[in-house]
Amino acid sequence: MARQTDGCENFRTVDREVILGVLASGRGSNLEAILEAIDQGWLRARVGVVISDQPEAYALARARQRDIPAITVLPGGFPSRRLFDAQIRRICEGHRIELVVLAGFMRVLGEEFINYYQGRIMNIHPSLLPAFPGRDAQRQAFDYGVKVAGCTVHLVDTGIDTGPIILQAAVPVLEGDTPDTLAERILREEHRIYPEAISLYCQGRLQIEGRRVRIAAER
Repeated sequence: MARQTDGCENFRTVDREVILGVLASGRGSNLEAILEAIDQGWLRARVGVVISDQPEAYALARARQRDIPAITVLPGGFPSRRLFDAQIRRICEGHRIELVVLAGFMRVLGEEFINYYQGRIMNIHPSLLPAFPGRDAQRQAFDYGVKVAGCTVHLVDTGIDTGPIILQAAVPVLEGDTPDTLAERILREEHRIYPEAISLYCQGRLQIEGRRVRIAAER
């Protein structure tokens, strides 16, 4: 797991399969990239459950196609975000989830949930954080006129896209780009670095030192 430390410590080596809980609100293309990496054998993990706040999310269909439990949790069915989060936590605990993976999940998780899974929640964001946090990051970058955009895998904290950064990938903005063409090229990089970041976690090679995530050499 990712470890919070005040100084340098040995990195823990993981010699077992890590069970992932994937939260998604949309088509689940990053979920598919993760599943393909597992199928190819270089990501030693298993998706234990896929949870969505949208009953028509295609991510749920992707899960069902692979006989992965696919569960909808509707926010409107709960009087508070805290109770909504508590239901997601109960599902994750029931499926023995170690690492929570946000794959286009469009709801902000509350402090209690995040603190419970501290260092064990990952997110992928379509910008080079800390630039352009929040929604429509690709369009934000395009409208700002940047020459280089990209994506970031980070650990989740109680801020909005503010957690420690694990991996980033740069994507140049080309002449003739539109927000949509730029977003599509960024998405290809997301599919590459998200499984890689999860693999680093599964290998026990991540260590948090303040805002910095150190990556140990492969043993």
